[in-house]
Amino acid sequence: MEELPIEQGDHIKKGDLIARLDQKDERAAVSQAQADYDIAVAELKKSQREHQRKDKLYTQQLISEEERDQIELNLAIARGKLVQATTAFERARERLSESIVRAPIDGVILQKYVEKGQIIASGISNVSGGTPIVDIANMSSVYIQAGVDEIDIGKIQIGQMATIIADAYPQMRFNGKIVRIAPEAKIQDNVTLFDVIILVENQNRKLKSGMNTSIEITIVKKDDVLLVSNISLLPAESGQKDKKIQSVMLKNGNIFEPREVTIGLSNFKETEVLSGLEEGDVLGVPMSSRLKDSNDKRTTRMRSTRTFGTGK
Repeated sequence: MEELPIEQGDHIKKGDLIARLDQKDERAAVSQAQADYDIAVAELKKSQREHQRKDKLYTQQLISEEERDQIELNLAIARGKLVQATTAFERARERLSESIVRAPIDGVILQKYVEKGQIIASGISNVSGGTPIVDIANMSSVYIQAGVDEIDIGKIQIGQMATIIADAYPQMRFNGKIVRIAPEAKIQDNVTLFDVIILVENQNRKLKSGMNTSIEITIVKKDDVLLVSNISLLPAESGQKDKKIQSVMLKNGNIFEPREVTIGLSNFKETEVLSGLEEGDVLGVPMSSRLKDSNDKRTTRMRSTRTFGTGK
């Protein structure tokens, strides 16, 4: 590696120099391939002239058919050598051009893997694919990968809008759109999750590769609804058929009394109450609530996300 004028975090333009490798061997290979090509061209011209002369002699029956066949074979061999020389010449020039590495896109250097003076393996001649030099990403927009519980994945569709909140910027909101839903689930901590990919416009390049974010996906939007925390809902009684009827502990004076309520939409944090409560009612929360434990774990899973650039 003769030249490496970039560092991690640098912003670059398409065509900017990334690395310049030692070109001695490549230049020598090009010179040799050029010479072989010139020889092949000369040999083909000679075979063509000889073929023309011998073909006339054969027409005049001055040479045998065997001699004519040998001349045609020599011409075919000369043409084949020119094809081989041309291919070798093109490959040599290609290897020389690849000794100068330029940025394929506008973006930022995410990671640098080598240093100036380091010996690297060619991506053409090495079966392992060669030595990586840098990772480049266009961060004008980013992908966010989130794991969605199998309970909720049926409500998610490609094209739905999502709101993203980065842990680094809790007061900011980034708008995104779901562009891909994994067809196969993955198991994480005994929980079945589906990867959902969200494309987000990266305002002022604030989102960085690897950041943690929270995702809010709007399934249904309703205004002016009464909400209660999920941990205030008592577990349904055994054999209860109507899943829309739940019980809460409503404060009445100095005591809490059970009250049946009709519920509607729900997420991992809150549930809509259709009837049975009024705004301002005070509810009790059981001291030991499996619902609370489950809610905390689910919230943690929903926050398990990362962001990464759209180009490399």
